Amino acid sequence: MNQFTRTSTRRRFLCAAGALTACGFPKASAVDSATATSLSGRIQKAVKWQMIQEDLSDEDKLKLVRDLGFDGVECYSSLRTGAPDITRLARASERVGVPVHGVINSSHPDIATAIGDAKLLGATSVLHVVRYDPSIAYKQNYADTQQILRNAIPEAEKQQISILIENVWASFLIEPLMTARYIDELDSPWVQLYFDIGNVVRWGWPEHWLQVMGNRVKKLDVKEYDPKRAMREGMSKGFDVPIGKGSIDWQRVRHELLQVDYNGWATAEVRGGDRQRLEEISQQMDDVLQLK
Repeated sequence: MNQFTRTSTRRRFLCAAGALTACGFPKASAVDSATATSLSGRIQKAVKWQMIQEDLSDEDKLKLVRDLGFDGVECYSSLRTGAPDITRLARASERVGVPVHGVINSSHPDIATAIGDAKLLGATSVLHVVRYDPSIAYKQNYADTQQILRNAIPEAEKQQISILIENVWASFLIEPLMTARYIDELDSPWVQLYFDIGNVVRWGWPEHWLQVMGNRVKKLDVKEYDPKRAMREGMSKGFDVPIGKGSIDWQRVRHELLQVDYNGWATAEVRGGDRQRLEEISQQMDDVLQLK
């Protein structure tokens, strides 16, 4: 495990993320119209499998999302309730030509099985949630959850499947410097970050996370958040706004994604529905990420 001091750790994370100059001073990240450009050609747009709520075969669901402008889908692992038949979906994906880019394992400790699902599907990642257990000490939770990931790294490397930890509302890893440290201590290119743009708004700003996390960010979840609505109606209600109609400064998000040279998947994680609803989501993603 890497050893850190408070000062050297912070400097190392910020330099790795491109947030410090050679002299150690923060780089300016002001956004202007010349630099906040389109992400077209850099982003592959996807939707979560469970969001497709049309009564169709697996093949026809894939054809539907393709027709609506999505490049792929992401599904639950076989360990999750509500998961699709992995073998059947893999066959449908191959026939239709729409990839299943990732597998969602949530916080299940059996990451190896999820890696097997991802391999069968032709996916490139397993999404893993690092959760906090309030019944044990913070440091113990930190060490235990890292050990779960360390145990899975050999299988991830063998199968060439990334394990991407996601920032969620679990009251753990809720700020970027600690999240960067947590990942760096694992010292493996196969454990990186699945960055949920909307989840961080409760505690901070997505653009600040991108400045610190840099190229640790390998995939994106896309959703919106409105703190004002959350204050009126309850915290989870902050998500119940269209993408682009909340408090996220999407111009700054685009700018920082370009600064870290992001190329990869962006997957909607919002309320799903029928064809009309999925078409709305596709258009909203195009608008905020400037994909067209």
